[in-house]
Amino acid sequence: MNRFKHYIEWQVFGVCSFIGEKMGIASATIRKYFIYVSLLTMGSPIIFYIFIAFWMNIKNYILSAKRNPLRNW
Repeated sequence: MNRFKHYIEWQVFGVCSFIGEKMGIASATIRKYFIYVSLLTMGSPIIFYIFIAFWMNIKNYILSAKRNPLRNW
């Protein structure tokens, strides 16, 4: 069970830890409330989670100096 918890905390997109760093809240607390809200609203926050994960991935891709031809000047 600890291996599964470690995988979820460190390998799944990092959205909760990103929000926690920006807001100054522990990521475990954000994960807990995200799960509660997802269960109460029948999964609608999952769309929000996927959107943020997509945005973080695109932001990292754009800001990467190796892949951005506009930053090589």
